[in-house]
Amino acid sequence: QVQLVESGGGLVQPGGSRRLSCDASGNFFSISAMGWYRQAPGKQRELVAAIRSGGRTNYADSGKGRFTISRDNAKNTVYLQMNSAKPEDTAVYFCNAYIVVVDLGPDEHPYWGQGTQVTVSS
Repeated sequence: QVQLVESGGGLVQPGGSRRLSCDASGNFFSISAMGWYRQAPGKQRELVAAIRSGGRTNYADSGKGRFTISRDNAKNTVYLQMNSAKPEDTAVYFCNAYIVVVDLGPDEHPYWGQGTQVTVSS
């Protein structure tokens, strides 16, 4: 069984910073892409940032220049550093990863964390 567990959410003041973490655990061979998505009330879930195993990244326009995604492959962990937070960043942030799991063959399967709430407010 594979689990993704996010941490680091909470209340952030406008202009402030927060770092989210997501740890992958379980019986798997490898993780390729990892990413962060968010979902605000009444809105669809949207990509925030993603990172490949080799380190290539891509960002949604909303986070470019303010958010940084990184990963520690040895720890199976992905991070999202949020700077210059805005009220519109308020959302539940979800971790996503494509994982090759033991006993499920050679294909990658997408997994999601349970989400962590980030609220940007004074």
